[in-house]
Amino acid sequence: MIRHLVLFKLNEGVQRDDPRVMEGVRAFEALGDVIDELRSWECAWNISDRPIAYDFAINSAVDNKDALRSYLEHPAHQAGVALWREFATWVIADYEI
Repeated sequence: MIRHLVLFKLNEGVQRDDPRVMEGVRAFEALGDVIDELRSWECAWNISDRPIAYDFAINSAVDNKDALRSYLEHPAHQAGVALWREFATWVIADYEI
């Protein structure tokens, strides 16, 4: 199994209540119900106010590298990523569990 972690940082001046951000969050929240390859799916706002903290996180799992590739290439995932590109940057980590 592979764990897929993503941490998002909103761009300077972008707030959580920005309509673009709210649309992006809704798009990611829906992925757990539409992408069959996902074995687990969590996404939420970070509650830490530490200066080094990122703003939003995804924590998910898939069976293997082929499933990860399918998830990454899925049209619903690509649509969500396109939204987030407008207002955030991110880092990822994929590791076997």
